[in-house]
Amino acid sequence: MLDRALDNAIATFETALPRLAADEAGVDVAAYRDALSLQRFASTHWGGTVTVDLAIRETRTGSCTRFAAFVRIPPENGAVRLVLCPQFFSEGADALRELTVLHEMVHVVAGPDECQAMAFAARIEQVAKGRFTPVHAYWRASGCTGSGFSLPSR
Repeated sequence: MLDRALDNAIATFETALPRLAADEAGVDVAAYRDALSLQRFASTHWGGTVTVDLAIRETRTGSCTRFAAFVRIPPENGAVRLVLCPQFFSEGADALRELTVLHEMVHVVAGPDECQAMAFAARIEQVAKGRFTPVHAYWRASGCTGSGFSLPSR
């Protein structure tokens, strides 16, 4: 499931890539591409080369009680840990897994801003697929309305 989620996220991103600027929603698109596809990137945000450490958590404890995945930032010893929780592996959730990877990689590359991560992931989906996963309730609940970031117009 993880390999399929990564492959789907990469395919969606690569479809969107020709229509993206070098910086989208404050995310360095080249660094994001490397983080997503190579799990290693040169970071202007964190400074230096950073690797992505994928970790699978077997139990719903800590942050895994609320999230399908989360990122431990800032990097430690040149690595950012992307933790995948049991919910990530739920049957029939392929689209959610892909969106989760697209979203969490923003945190890996650009930091903790939830509004930024939602805006960037929605932009990738909109450009690649002509639609994006409706996250409006989460957008409002996260206080993103006045954040300076925006979801794509339909």
